[in-house]
Amino acid sequence: MSGEDLTGANLSGAKMTRADLRDANLRGATLSGADLTSAWLTGANLTGAWLTGANLSVAHLRDANLSGADLGRADLSGVRLYGVNLTDAWLLAANLSDANLTGADLTGADLTGADLFGAKMPEGWVFRG
Repeated sequence: MSGEDLTGANLSGAKMTRADLRDANLRGATLSGADLTSAWLTGANLTGAWLTGANLSVAHLRDANLSGADLGRADLSGVRLYGVNLTDAWLLAANLSDANLTGADLTGADLTGADLFGAKMPEGWVFRG
């Protein structure tokens, strides 16, 4: 499915472990509760996607666009988010333990209640609230 146009697709609860979604267009797609463990999402467009409760642990997200995406309660543990656009993303109660957010754009992102234990944050990141 590398490079596929899945704009607005409903993939709720899909089992996509190790799926190859590099450079795929998933703009506005619904992936709530999907299992994307170790999936390849490098360069994927997930703008405005719904990923609530999705399992993205150890997924490959380098240079992915997740601006405006809803990642509430999503499991992003151990993920490297270098070059990932998380502008205005919702990460409420998301599991970001041991994630590397260095190089990620978190402008306007909401991390309320997120688990950041062991996470490596971007240089100069200041927690507010």
